[in-house]
Amino acid sequence: MIYLSIGIKVLLFMSIINVWFFRFNRPTQWRGAGAGNMKEEFASYGLRGNLVYVVGAIKVAAALGLFLSVWYPALTIPSAAVMALMMAGAVSMHLRIGDPLKRSFPALLFLFCSLYLLFENSLFSGM
Repeated sequence: MIYLSIGIKVLLFMSIINVWFFRFNRPTQWRGAGAGNMKEEFASYGLRGNLVYVVGAIKVAAALGLFLSVWYPALTIPSAAVMALMMAGAVSMHLRIGDPLKRSFPALLFLFCSLYLLFENSLFSGM
């Protein structure tokens, strides 16, 4: 189980860093409303311009917390909780604008991964 958790933490960290630093200004098949970049995607959700940076900072901080939790396990629960909330919000935004379910796939996957980390660390930490 420890290797699965580490793998999930690294996957989430690398994916979030990729999206927010390397693909921020590029179109992807996952962007809401087929937007060409992150700012356009947030605009398609009806969100204000600078909110993109706030959301990005929160997601990157949560991802960094998950990565660091490999060495500092106390960071797992708060980081996974924040990530789960952010991903639930991402899924709800896709649904709100009527995106095809396919576009929600990464957010759904990351939501389930975050919930797994929460479940594993809260229920089994005393065993």
